[in-house]
Parts: sequence; structure tokens; C-alpha cells
Amino acid sequence: MAWTKKALIRYRTIDRCLQNHQRKWSLNDLREACSDALHELEGRPVDISKRTTQLDLQIMRSEKLGYEAPIEVYQKKYYRYADPDYKISDIPLNEGDLNVITESIEILKQFKDFSLFRDLNGVFQKLEDQIHQNEQRASLIHFDKNERLRGLNYLDEIYQAILKGIVLDIRYQSYRNSNVQRFKFHAIFLKEYNNRWFVIGHKNDSKRVFNFALDRIQGMEADLKSTYQRLNLDPDEFYKDTFGVTVLSPKDLIEIELWVNPSNAPYVISKRIHASQKTIQEYPDGSVIISIRVHHNFEIERHLFGFADNIRVLKPERLVKRIKHKLEMAAKQYDKEFHLYREKQSIT
Repeated sequence: MAWTKKALIRYRTIDRCLQNHQRKWSLNDLREACSDALHELEGRPVDISKRTTQLDLQIMRSEKLGYEAPIEVYQKKYYRYADPDYKISDIPLNEGDLNVITESIEILKQFKDFSLFRDLNGVFQKLEDQIHQNEQRASLIHFDKNERLRGLNYLDEIYQAILKGIVLDIRYQSYRNSNVQRFKFHAIFLKEYNNRWFVIGHKNDSKRVFNFALDRIQGMEADLKSTYQRLNLDPDEFYKDTFGVTVLSPKDLIEIELWVNPSNAPYVISKRIHASQKTIQEYPDGSVIISIRVHHNFEIERHLFGFADNIRVLKPERLVKRIKHKLEMAAKQYDKEFHLYREKQSIT
């Protein structure tokens, strides 16, 4: 148990003692009460020293924890609250405390689909009720999330399967295949990318690593009969040469050089496209040439295509041709007459 938790238990125990005005509390009485409280919690004898109890009283009197408890000594031996109505639970939080708690709740609530955080829902509600009873305030931190994304209900089940080493029987339908595939899957870790969740692992009797989007899973059950095979796979090492979620073979690793125009150069330099990004050349007009070393996958193409007229791919040649072709095809969508076909539907 952490020292801070033990200290908190001692402070609360002393507080309960001093609220009991029917008894006189000596330093030794408070020490024994704290020892008994920790004994009950830990299930073993705990002997708190007098020095520890003296320090606890000193901290409770101070501003360190915001208590400033009015603890006084009377008859040169006993301790009590000068204010008989005082208790540490009544200490109000200041505005800074409320702001920190509010934003912390908002951050933790992003992980509500995991059981270890779901257990905190009641705590979140109690804290929010207490914080907002005087004034409602919009959150200062906003997360990009899609509450309607399919597959989020599988998050915790997969997490628990990884944690406990359980094989999953998955029914999966990819975008490219109209048929639903069924296979045994040994999940290794979960990954979030571009507001979507993926599970990374391997199929039965294979060491090839796959990633599957949770929103494409059609069904899933735990297979308790099969033996889970855990691969020694470090997520950071696995994804170090990849932009996005699709990891390819070493032969697909390419060195990309990009010219970035003056208006976008500061953005690309401060918010690097990939960890491997290097600035090769800076020009007087503010434009730059940068390089990144990544797998040539669909995600990096889409990301670069998103810059449209703000960059130019310089190398490798095959990527230059791919981006140029995509831009030409996109331009053709606006060069030709375009009609949308809408099937007439009767209103019933």
C-alpha cells in the first residue's frame, strides 16, 4: 500500500477521534487508534510510532493539505478541535482544485469502455455532482471521439483476453470481402489510430502479425479450450517505421523526401509527420525539404494527399507517380459534368 494512502487513513482516523467530544484523546490514544485502523485494513499488526502521530498532527494543522485543522492541546496532555464542529471532510476545494478534478474526470471518461475505468463511473458521478452543484462549466479539454463507432463494445473483452491470455474466436468481415471470415485469434495489444480501434495479434499456428479493426468484427467469443500463444512483440518497436496502423515488410520501407511550401513549413516542422522526420534544406522564402522513413502503406499516401497543393513529393519515384495520379483523378471529378443519381422514394 502506498505511503500516501496510509497517511490519509491516519489523518481520517485522527479526525474521527477528535470529533468524538465524549472522550479525552492523548497522543498515545491517537497513535493506538491509527494503528488499529491500519491493522483492520491490512489484516496484520501495525505499530505507529508517537513521532509519526506528532507529524500527522502537525501536517493536519498546516496548510500543506489545506486542512488547517484547529487542533489544540488542553490540560497539557489531551488533543481536541478548538472548533467543535470542525471536520476535515468539510474543507472546501478551491477553484484550482475543482478545475483539475473536472478535467481529470473528462480525460478518464474517454476510457469508459474498459472495465477497470467503468468501475469508476459511480465515483465520477459523485464528483461531478459535487463540483457542479454551484456552477455548471463546459469542459476545457475536448477529445475527438465517435460514440457511434461500431465495435467499441469489444474493447474490454479483448483487453481482458490479452490480460488473461485467452484465445478469441472472431467473426470478421473486411471491406474487400463480402464473406465473413472466422478464425482463432491471439490478441497481443490494442491500438487507437485516427479515432478507430484495432486489435493486433496472430492467428492459430502462425506468427504472422495482423491488425483487425474493431468496427469490422461481426461477433466474438472466448475460446477457453485453445492454448494462448503469446508473441514477444513490443508495440513501440513494432510501429517505429510505420505511419498509421498497417505494418508492412522491410522491402516496403522507403525514404520519402517532401518539399513543403512556406505557409505550411512551420506547421510540418512543429508537428512532425513521423518520428523519423528530418529537415534537409531550408530556403529563403520559408519553404523546406524534409525526409521521413516509413512503410509505403495506404495511410501515408492518404496523409500526404491531404496536403494537396501545399507539398510536392520529390522521391521515391513510385510514390511521386502514385500521388500525381491521385491528384489527376481528383481533378477530373471537377472537370466533367457531374450528376447525382437519387432513387425516388415514396413517402408513406
